[in-house]
Amino acid sequence: MITIPKETAERWGYSGFSDFFIPGKAFRAVFVVLAAAILFCYAVGLHGMASGYRNLYGVTREIPWGVLISGYVFCVVTSTGLCIVSSVGHVFGHEPFMPIAKRAVFLALIFLVGGFSILLFDLENPLHMIWFMLSPNLRSNMWWMGLLYGLYLCALSVEYLFLLAQNHRMSRLAGFMAVLCGVAAHSNLGAIFGMLSGRDYWYGPYFPIYFVFSAIMSGGGAILFFTCVASRVEPEIMNERMERAMKAVCKLTITMISVVMFFTIWETICGFVSPEKYLTLSVFLTGPYAYNYWIGEILCGLVLPLVLLVRSKGTDLRLMLIAGGMMLAGIFFMRYDFVIAGQIVPVFHSLGVEEYRSLLTYRPSFHEIAVVAGGLCLVAFLFLSGERVLGGHRLQKHEIVPPGGFICPGCGAIHYRQEGESEEQSLRRYHGFRAAAPPNAERETARR
Repeated sequence: MITIPKETAERWGYSGFSDFFIPGKAFRAVFVVLAAAILFCYAVGLHGMASGYRNLYGVTREIPWGVLISGYVFCVVTSTGLCIVSSVGHVFGHEPFMPIAKRAVFLALIFLVGGFSILLFDLENPLHMIWFMLSPNLRSNMWWMGLLYGLYLCALSVEYLFLLAQNHRMSRLAGFMAVLCGVAAHSNLGAIFGMLSGRDYWYGPYFPIYFVFSAIMSGGGAILFFTCVASRVEPEIMNERMERAMKAVCKLTITMISVVMFFTIWETICGFVSPEKYLTLSVFLTGPYAYNYWIGEILCGLVLPLVLLVRSKGTDLRLMLIAGGMMLAGIFFMRYDFVIAGQIVPVFHSLGVEEYRSLLTYRPSFHEIAVVAGGLCLVAFLFLSGERVLGGHRLQKHEIVPPGGFICPGCGAIHYRQEGESEEQSLRRYHGFRAAAPPNAERETARR
């Protein structure tokens, strides 16, 4: 049995495994179901690896990337978004976002682990990853993706450890490095698709930028959903500061949904003037993927969450829970549609080669669906475990405002007083203005 010193346990919020099943039978049942689902799904995945992909997976030579790649992209996109959203508070000093820092970084870690577990089953031989990293090709976006996501995982782990240890200076430094590596890795992931000149739907500079904005939207939806779920497991976490944080995240998420809707509208309009892209768009607008696009991606992923979040005003947890859950489901459809869309048009179609009579089709197999479900169940399992063992990732007061600091009444950031400096002098130094005088002092000045 691993024992943690008392001081360390207090800093971490570690409550021990003895209190793990305190919430009751419902929590225990969910936990057992998730554990059983993970074991079953990964057993199915191992069976697929042993039997051979050609026999059990729905991918083909023409469509080599299927739902496993979609699940991987969904998880790492959400991880990057959670990292960016968490950095707004504890890295860049905007106080309303600080109470969500620990949970957001923890979620970013487990989503990344879940994505890697899905990708593992997409490799014919996972041991090839070792040779892949030891024989670099600096001109390959795929190799840079492996390196950058490895650095991102390390920086994210160090950041979370420093957050648990309440080492603010080092957690900010590690958090800044995690943001840099995460954005670099994620934009590079978009470039893997955007630099494939043979795939007209993907090709262009649009997707590396789109991936970053959609990641922030995904991270906002994830933190809203999982914080609302955490409030059911640990009701004490929903204090005044957490409510303020949820309101701030809600506003950010509304903004990013609007930005992604703007990108989506112009992507569709521009697709109408490109013959190759129009073929793909027609499949999603009126063809066999129309339900995925209109109901899953547009309605559940963008429109309804936007309406619900606006109506919630950042205070109605029930509406934010529903909106966050719908966003995560819709964003998964968004990633699935994106990955499949670039492959359904035959590669040589633009050259006038009629290799096939119609567009290509893809249907995920049972083994592929099981692997993706196992990765998502692993995320849920680790999240519930972390919430119980680490006491709901609550922040203590001195973690939000370190010694020598104060919350600016204007910008909401944390400012620090220099030696012998008053709060008013500090505000003047930071913002170049004089702090507002009390009402009585203003009246006295007016009389004079």
